[in-house]
Amino acid sequence: MGIFDIADDLSRWVEDAQEGLSGLTEPHLRLGVTGLARAGKTVFITSLVANLLDRGRMLHLDAQSEGRILAAALRPGPDRETPRFDFEGHRAALLGPEPHWPTSTRNVSTLRLSFRTRPGGLLGGLTGPGALHLDITDYPGEWLLDLPLMSQSYAEWSARAIAEAQEPARAPLAEDWLRLAHDLAEKPLEEADARALAAAFTAYLGACREAGLSGLAPGRFLMPGELEGSPALAFAPLPPGPRKGLRNELDRRFEAYKRAVVRPFFRDHFAKLDRQVVLVDLLGALDSGPAAVEDLRRALPRILEAFRPGDRSWLAPLLGRRIDRVLFAATKADHIHHTQHDRLTAILRALLREAEDRAAFKGAKTRAMAIAAIRATTEQEVMRDGRALPCVRGRLAETGREAALFPGDLPESPSEVLEAARHGTKAGQGSEAGQGSEAGWLEGGFRAMTFSPPKLSLKPGDGPPHVRLDRAAQFLLGDKL
Repeated sequence: MGIFDIADDLSRWVEDAQEGLSGLTEPHLRLGVTGLARAGKTVFITSLVANLLDRGRMLHLDAQSEGRILAAALRPGPDRETPRFDFEGHRAALLGPEPHWPTSTRNVSTLRLSFRTRPGGLLGGLTGPGALHLDITDYPGEWLLDLPLMSQSYAEWSARAIAEAQEPARAPLAEDWLRLAHDLAEKPLEEADARALAAAFTAYLGACREAGLSGLAPGRFLMPGELEGSPALAFAPLPPGPRKGLRNELDRRFEAYKRAVVRPFFRDHFAKLDRQVVLVDLLGALDSGPAAVEDLRRALPRILEAFRPGDRSWLAPLLGRRIDRVLFAATKADHIHHTQHDRLTAILRALLREAEDRAAFKGAKTRAMAIAAIRATTEQEVMRDGRALPCVRGRLAETGREAALFPGDLPESPSEVLEAARHGTKAGQGSEAGQGSEAGWLEGGFRAMTFSPPKLSLKPGDGPPHVRLDRAAQFLLGDKL
């Protein structure tokens, strides 16, 4: 670490100390919100804030049900350098006369929501109103997966990336990049070659994302933010060999990426968080097939490592054990009937338990929950062949017409789902049963569906309809209100 790095870290330590002192008089809670591909991060933040401003549907938020929240309002945040989350624009997209899902954010943004509260218990009659500033930081989940890069060399990262690319689910998607990597590996540096290789690697990561896979790094290749087109992203893995020519330069760029991109993000944003939400499109992964679920199973331990830095981690002096609660939320629970919600939650809990074991996780308190930030469907039973099918009704994303559909049943046994994902077999059968088809690997015939947001007419004091958003808020901030 150079003298400028030491001075920078000292300056930031002083800033954190000053913020800590101000927090004694004006308590604040910093909540990070991130999500893996297509998990609905923007919708979650928009609906959470809307429902904390108009709390008629927040019955399971204790401070609301007990009448202790006197007021809530948006306020200017403390970070003048980070873009503000466009709550008003996203809310208009969801609640306008022609509602549509808002565009995803591709960079870090923040929003502050301030509360005036009345203390509960005996203190309620002895003290005046209290306050809490909730600072929400929105950032792409792909950036979180960059953390493990900090403990890897270029050669180690290359070997791991190439090994993963040769697995059955990824091999067809990686052919062009791997062919180019082997052709260029021993050549001298040519900038055109470096950029062509980076473009092929980025295309491979994009194809993996389209296939429903989750463990994709470096995160800025898919979510470049302000670095789009920058030379900082003009590198890619290469097969092992002597550190010279193109390989030597890509090694240098990999180290520069860690130093100039990964470390500042975690230092300036992630290291300041108190609590965290990780949104997961588990229904999408189940629909995509066993490879997508297995990829998610392997990605979760990497995510958990970000919340439990060891003594030798580069993050330890910056983050310590500050994050004390992490919510893993399976989104779009309204796309299945409520009778299936417990099964969805059980699968997520099984994934999380296994991830905690694999990451030797003993840090923050974690919880798994099935939610829908915006309820886009209603439920009804439809008779078919003498059987009452539990269906969901909503506006179909592809056609815009309203329909009632039966999405199928999720498996009862989470362990069977994880085992089938690991071996690429049909859930409920052993590996000796052979390879199951991607479309039919779940015994209940589950298929994910996509719906447009509903046309809503909200009563005064009510936020958008949701599923368990109030329970999520209680876990994340209920003890602070």
